[in-house]
Amino acid sequence: MLSPLIDQLIRSLRILPGVGPKSAQRVALYLLERNREGAVSLAHALLAAAEQVKQCRSCRTLTEQDQCAICASPRRDATLLCVVESPADVFALEQSGNFNGRYFVLHGRLSPIDGIGPAELGIQYLVERMADGIAEVIVATNPTMEGEATAHYIAEKAKRLGVKVTRIAHGVPIGGELEYIDGGTLAHALASRREL
Repeated sequence: MLSPLIDQLIRSLRILPGVGPKSAQRVALYLLERNREGAVSLAHALLAAAEQVKQCRSCRTLTEQDQCAICASPRRDATLLCVVESPADVFALEQSGNFNGRYFVLHGRLSPIDGIGPAELGIQYLVERMADGIAEVIVATNPTMEGEATAHYIAEKAKRLGVKVTRIAHGVPIGGELEYIDGGTLAHALASRREL
């Protein structure tokens, strides 16, 4: 039987995605046996982030400020808005270095079964943003059934405002080999083909 504090640490680590009982136990014991300084640093960083990080008032990504650095930057194209499902998607697009517009983070996707509708995603705030000088909305939701439904819903709202709507392409990754690509991805890639 483990001590109550170790047991509590293991249970706390299990809230992380992909961390089961064995992984949580391994991490807990590693931190306590081999890296107590790292454990203390992790605890301080987690506490500070939990207390100070909030949603940007413009795009709803995570930041310590009222407005994130992307929204506050005068060098970003304020007429181009990319709609994503999560802050992780913002990080991924920013790492590509190919997008110079601004973002809107939904924090999910439409899923009536789970009780997630337009209000839970903040669609009313997105509509307000689109009506405020946005020339093009790029919908970058994931290619799942819920992501596609969310994309179509946003497109309808944007078209009513006269805003151009585009969808990021999905298909064969660079370096991918066709024989290893699933049929759904190949079908989408064929349907989204463009002239060379």
